[in-house]
Amino acid sequence: MSSADTTTEAFADTRPSSAEDLPDYAPVPRAALGPALNEQGYYVGRVERNLYWVTDGTYQSAFLTTSDGVVLLDAPPTIGHNIQRAVDEIASANGVSNKVTHLIYSHHHADHAGASSLFDGSVARIGHEETRKLLLRDDDPARPAPEETFQDRLTLEIGGERIELAWHGSNHSPDNIYIHLPDHDTLMLVDIVNPGWAPVYISNLTEDVPGYIEAAGTALTYPWKHYIGGHLGRLGTRDDVTLHQQYMADISASVKTALDTLDPTPYFQKYGVNVWAGVKGYLDAVTDAAAAPVIEKYTGVLAAADVFTPSTAFWVMESIRLDFGYASYVHP
Repeated sequence: MSSADTTTEAFADTRPSSAEDLPDYAPVPRAALGPALNEQGYYVGRVERNLYWVTDGTYQSAFLTTSDGVVLLDAPPTIGHNIQRAVDEIASANGVSNKVTHLIYSHHHADHAGASSLFDGSVARIGHEETRKLLLRDDDPARPAPEETFQDRLTLEIGGERIELAWHGSNHSPDNIYIHLPDHDTLMLVDIVNPGWAPVYISNLTEDVPGYIEAAGTALTYPWKHYIGGHLGRLGTRDDVTLHQQYMADISASVKTALDTLDPTPYFQKYGVNVWAGVKGYLDAVTDAAAAPVIEKYTGVLAAADVFTPSTAFWVMESIRLDFGYASYVHP
C-alpha cells in the first residue's frame, strides 16, 4: 500500500461511524438560547422602536426602517433571502417601505457580508476604508465594495435617524467597526462578544488578540442597552460584555501561570532533533494547563466553554508570547 493510501486509511479510521461515536459536551445553559425560529428558519424582532434584528440562530443581521427606506446592517449569507423576508414582514405589519436603500458593512468577512449582492446596485454600501480595500482585493461578486467610506468616524443621518460609525483600531479584523445607534440605545459590534457563549476557535478567529481584548472595554464606553454581536440566537446586555471581559482576563492570567510553571525540557529531550514535535508538545501542554481551570469555572455559565476554551487559550498564549514577549528568554 502506498503512503497516500495509508494516510487515507488512517484518516478514515478517525472518522465516526455514527453520532454515538462523537464526543459529548456540557449542556447549553438556557440563558444562552434565543427565541424560536419560524418555519422559514429565521426570527425577526424589535430591538427598540424602528430598529429590528434578524437571526437564524447562528448569525445575526439588523435593519432600521426609515422614511427614506431600510438601512441594513450586515448581510450574512446563512440568513440570505430571509433578510428580505424579515424586512417584508416588518414593513407589511407597520405600513412602511420594504426597500433596502443602504447597507452598512461591519467588516469585510464573507460570513457577515456574503449576501450583499442580493440587494441591487442602487443600494448605497457604506463601510470603513479598509473594508473597501480588502473587498477590492478579494474580488468577490457576492460582496461589492462600499462606495462610501470613512477613516475614523462617520455620522449618518438617514430618514431622520442617526447612526454613528467608528473605527477604534484593529480587533477581530483590521476593519471591524462599532455601529452605534444612540437614539435606539444599541451598539452593534460583530465577532467580539457572543452573548451567552464562549468565543469560537482562536478568539472568534481573531487576527489581533490585544485589539480583540480591548474592544469589549471600548464597547462599554458607549451608552447603550442592547448589544448586537453578529452571532448566535439572542441579543446581548452590558452584563454579557462584562462577563466576556472576565472570561478573557481569566484565560490570560491562567496562560501566564502555565507559562511560568511548565518546564519545556522534557518535551525537547523526548523528541530530540524533531524540534517541531518538542514545540508542539510543550505548547499543547501549556494550553491544556491554562484552559483547564477556565473550563471548570465557566462550564454552565458560558455555552461551549468546554468546547472552545482550549483553542482560545492557545491563541491568547501565542499573543502573550509574541505580542508582549512574556516568557521570552534571551540566550546568555
